[in-house]
Amino acid sequence: MEPKLVLALFLLISATATSEYVRPPTRKTLNLSWRSKSSSHPQQVHISLAGDNHMRVSWVTNDKSAASMVEYGTSPGRYSNIALGESTWYSYLFYSSGMIHHTVIGPLEDNTVYYYRCGGGGPEYKLKTPPAQFPVTFSVAGDLGQTGWTKSTLDHIDQCKYDVHLLPGDLSYADYMQHLWDTFGELVEPLASAKPWMVTQGNHERELIPFFKDSFESYNSRWKMPFEESGSSSNLYYSFEVAGAHIIMLGSYTDYDEYSDQYNWLKADLAERVNNGKLDPCGAVHITIGDGGNREGLAHKYKNPQPAWSVFREASFGHGELKLANSTHAFWSWHRNDDDEPVRSDQVWITSLVNSECAAEKKLGLRKILMEP
Repeated sequence: MEPKLVLALFLLISATATSEYVRPPTRKTLNLSWRSKSSSHPQQVHISLAGDNHMRVSWVTNDKSAASMVEYGTSPGRYSNIALGESTWYSYLFYSSGMIHHTVIGPLEDNTVYYYRCGGGGPEYKLKTPPAQFPVTFSVAGDLGQTGWTKSTLDHIDQCKYDVHLLPGDLSYADYMQHLWDTFGELVEPLASAKPWMVTQGNHERELIPFFKDSFESYNSRWKMPFEESGSSSNLYYSFEVAGAHIIMLGSYTDYDEYSDQYNWLKADLAERVNNGKLDPCGAVHITIGDGGNREGLAHKYKNPQPAWSVFREASFGHGELKLANSTHAFWSWHRNDDDEPVRSDQVWITSLVNSECAAEKKLGLRKILMEP
C-alpha cells in the first residue's frame, strides 16, 4: 500500500500582496433575485463526500413534506437505486428556511458518472465520483461571496479539470441576511451539484445572536460535511479520504486549545506542526488562500520584510489548483482573475518527505532514543 499524502487546510483565510501586481477594484454584488418554483422543486443542490464510496446529496425545497429521497443510476433517466435521508429546517428572526434535505447515496464506483434526481421528481443532475488513486486534482478557493469576481472565479473553476473542490471558509457572505444563503446556493449549484464541494467555516458563517441563536446554525443546517464519518464531534472540523490522500479541514471558530475536542481529534491525524516561524526544509508546506470574490476586497496587510519562509504572496481574486500526481509529488498553481481571463501567476512542485533524508534522519533519531539505556 502506497503512503498517503496528507493535506491540511488551515483556516487562515487571508492573502498577502506583491508590489509588482495591482489588483483591479472589487466588483458589485450580483443581482440574484429569487425565482418562483413549485414547492417540491429541488433547489440549491450540492454534493459532498460522505465516507468510503459514498456521496451526500443536499438540497432545499419549499414543501416541508417533500421526501428526502434520491434516485440514481449510471444511465440518463434510468435510476436503479434509491436512497432515503433526513431533513431539517431553521428559523432566524423573521426568516424561515425551506426544508433542507441531506441524503447519502452509495456505495458508488470510483471515477464514474452517475445521474440522479432529488425528491422523486424535478430535473436530472449528473455527478462524477473521484478516482480511486492518484492522480487527483483539487480546485481551491475561499472567500467566495456573491460578486462579479465570484462569477469570474466560478467560471474559471468550471474550466479546471478538478475532481473535488475545497472551500476553506467564507461561503455566502450572508452575515445574518439569510436570503443570501439561498442565492448563494443557487449561484454555485451548477458546479456544486456535479463535483463534491468540501467546505469549512469562516468568520462570515458566524451568525451569533447571544442567548438566542448559535453561531453556525445556518451553515451547519445547509452544508453538512462528513464529520461523523471521520470521528469528529463537530461539523466545523473533519477529515476525509480521496484517491490516496487524507484531507484535514480545521475550524478556527471553535475551540482548538490543548484541552479542546478539536485538538484531541487532530492529534490522531497530525503529529508535526510548524517550526516556531523558522525555515525548516523538513517541515510542512502551508498554502494560505482566500479571495475567491468577496465584497470586502483584498487583504493587503502582511509582514514586512518578507520572511525567508514565505516564498510567494499575492493579493488577487482567483482560485488555486492542487494536483496530487502520485504519493510523493504534488503540483500547486494559483490562477488570478485578470480581466476575466485565468492567468497562472504562481506554480510549484511539492515533494513528499516520506522517502527523503529528513524522514531517514527522524527514523535514525527515534532508533537512537529507543536504544539509549
